[in-house]
Amino acid sequence: MPTREFPAQPLAGVGVVVVWRDQVLRDHVLLVQRRLPPWAGWWSVPGGLIELGETARAAATREVFEETGLEIDLGPVLTAVDRIEIAPDARIQFHYVIVDFSARPRHASAGNVPPVLAPATDAVQARWVRLADLPQYRLTQGLEPVLRLALKIP
Repeated sequence: MPTREFPAQPLAGVGVVVVWRDQVLRDHVLLVQRRLPPWAGWWSVPGGLIELGETARAAATREVFEETGLEIDLGPVLTAVDRIEIAPDARIQFHYVIVDFSARPRHASAGNVPPVLAPATDAVQARWVRLADLPQYRLTQGLEPVLRLALKIP
């Protein structure tokens, strides 16, 4: 596995914006609270590094399942973002290039009950969150516009 901290080159990763719509047509996004640096404690979407020989789409599906136990139907690419963190000594401490996908739960629950989540691996918590409630969460930098972009997909 490549060195995440002070890497020799950027690391390729994926993020997945999973959207669930209840019967009242309110959209919810799946957020996970990160366990590991550089954003430990912050809320983001499920995701992680692409493994050698793995496609970005396969990595996206795997990461959502590993972090939440949720099976998804993966949609289109939303965007690609750079996450670069500089250490106090001016070295690059973290550098990720992340491809963000949209997705829907494969098995939607009946009624207004969202699909069950089981946080695991590097997710401390996993929750379905309405757009109006996003200000209550400490989101990773630049995440909210990506969430809003995913909510525009029918």
